[in-house]
Amino acid sequence: MTPRRIELLGVPVDCVTMAQSVDFVADRIVSDGGCAAVVAVNPEKIMRARKDPALLQSLRRAALLIPDGIGAVWGARFLADAALDRVPGSELMPAICARAAENGRSVFLFGAQEDVNAMVADILPARFPGLRIAGRRNGYVDADAMPALVDEINQSGADVLFVALGSPRQEDWIDRHIGALRVKAVQGVGGTFDVIAGRVRRAPDLFLRLNLEWFYRLLREPKRVWRQRVLLFFVLAIIAERFKAKTG
Repeated sequence: MTPRRIELLGVPVDCVTMAQSVDFVADRIVSDGGCAAVVAVNPEKIMRARKDPALLQSLRRAALLIPDGIGAVWGARFLADAALDRVPGSELMPAICARAAENGRSVFLFGAQEDVNAMVADILPARFPGLRIAGRRNGYVDADAMPALVDEINQSGADVLFVALGSPRQEDWIDRHIGALRVKAVQGVGGTFDVIAGRVRRAPDLFLRLNLEWFYRLLREPKRVWRQRVLLFFVLAIIAERFKAKTG
């Protein structure tokens, strides 16, 4: 499957659903097409990429750009009448693990604090019997030790690599090292390790169903208002783009 790729405010995103995203990774695991980068796109990342050429280029080179935030889904539907659903990276990772477990595939965990990383390595095989943890490493690796880490990942024989370094650091790491990686797919997962380990709580189901996870986070952490004001700028930019298209 080659997903339709569109651009929102000059930043690419793929028109996919959760099922299509899982199938994409599953297909890459059994292919000989090299390592595929799976990266999440949300309004905050879109606005950052417009000012960060390195991030924008790393997004363009990714094999799959999942529409992680509801804002990205709304923008794609509003501007391009695109058929897609929200694909949260924190849900895609477990879904990939579930599919990998069915075939006895293995994953490598890179990122987060040591205790969190170790907990995730214990939790995933218990949650998904048949899944193998090929190796793991916390996110505190010096730059001069990266070649050795890449070699460790390759020697592990892992099929999928999950990178939890936060954005844009994880996108930069993936883009920088993907040419040397022998895993079949690598996903940037942000804070998903913390969610799996129970260190960070996701929003209650009601907020998730209403696509208001961002609002729940704001209620719990009012200081995020300064960070989330980018959502307003994103909405205004999307509306302006739609107006320009109609009048141009």
